[in-house]
Amino acid sequence: MALPFLESADPLRAAGAAGGAVPLPRRMAFVYVPNGINMGCWTPESAEDTLRLGPTLEPLKALTSDFSLLSGLTHDKARANGDGAGDHARASATYLTGMQARKTQGADIRVGQSIDQLVASKFRRTTRFASLELGCDRSQLSGNCDSGYSCAYSYNIAWKSEATPMPPEVDPRLAFERLFSTGDPNESAESRARRERYQKSILDFVLEDARSLQSKLGRNDQRKLEEYLSAVRDLEQRIAMAEKATLALPNREKPAGIPPDYAEHIRLMFDLMHLSFQTDTTRVATFIMAHDGSNRPYPQIGVGEGHHDLSHHGNSPEKKGKIAKIDRFHMEQFAYFLDRLKNTPEGAGSLLDQSMIVYGSGLEDGNSHAHHNLPVILAGRGGGTIAQGRHIRYAKDTPMANLFLSLAERMGVEAERFGDSNGKLGQLTV
Repeated sequence: MALPFLESADPLRAAGAAGGAVPLPRRMAFVYVPNGINMGCWTPESAEDTLRLGPTLEPLKALTSDFSLLSGLTHDKARANGDGAGDHARASATYLTGMQARKTQGADIRVGQSIDQLVASKFRRTTRFASLELGCDRSQLSGNCDSGYSCAYSYNIAWKSEATPMPPEVDPRLAFERLFSTGDPNESAESRARRERYQKSILDFVLEDARSLQSKLGRNDQRKLEEYLSAVRDLEQRIAMAEKATLALPNREKPAGIPPDYAEHIRLMFDLMHLSFQTDTTRVATFIMAHDGSNRPYPQIGVGEGHHDLSHHGNSPEKKGKIAKIDRFHMEQFAYFLDRLKNTPEGAGSLLDQSMIVYGSGLEDGNSHAHHNLPVILAGRGGGTIAQGRHIRYAKDTPMANLFLSLAERMGVEAERFGDSNGKLGQLTV
């Protein structure tokens, strides 16, 4: 199993954290929500640069110094540009690529490499996994999902190459096994069988080594290691409980490991992402809460209608109010993730300080299918390279890809252009 950053176990990196030559690793993640946002509850009414939270952003109130709201960013290549209908498919396909998707429902899909995969290529020999792709909707790679566009566009935001999507893992159990198994398929299967037979945790097989390591650590690292092991055990137990709950459902269609409660599913995936960053198992991740065009209902918050149907609100106050409730539900889950990062110490600060987390949608408004002035949150300080707590307004139609170039640079990846970029994004530092 990978371990969290321990100063006494890595004195060279610890020296870097104190001002030496070896910096702490930076992390980058993208969190995607579908069908646009009720922008009236998102964008502050004030024209000032001071960050003011509307109803949708209220769950982030305790984190206002840790994120900024970015307005004015646009994905021109998600617009029709002569290709007709299909904005939902283009929204997700273009989101991290900045490229126009070829309109096809066949095997000849093409869009472009996504920014997460460009950055991930730098870490293929540095971390155990170059990147981590998570989601809550099982990916589809074929068929017609939106006005002649392949389902591959609607269900995937990470693209290894212009024709190769990176499907997200939706089963917390499988994601957990991938992150914390030895990587040997035979050994993993044997360990899994033993755990099921004896009802033991994965930690039981490494506990003796962990205890031996703890005796060699300083007091702070001993506490950090104990907290980490407890967090992993808690996550595994929650996954096991979710599996039992799912198995008890009559005529279940979802595979074991995916909890019936959507909020719990989302938080399990966020916990996995948090652990993957904490252990430096990967430094690049993407998470699709739901695919664009999703018509998932939200009965747990009193919204029985499908999300996509509601997004075509026709300016109905009632429908827009329900969209705002869905937006806030998503934001509550995101706030949970940021809080986990902020409360994980690393070096002289937190894991959130070393991270850059982008949250948003490929549509501004689901009714107009607009791709300009996208809803974008940028959280984390990127190792001290980003000043937070602001509302930054960019000029109309500023390419979203400019943000990607700026984040890639902070991850140590230099590129002159990406997608439809026309430069790097300014105003991120003071």
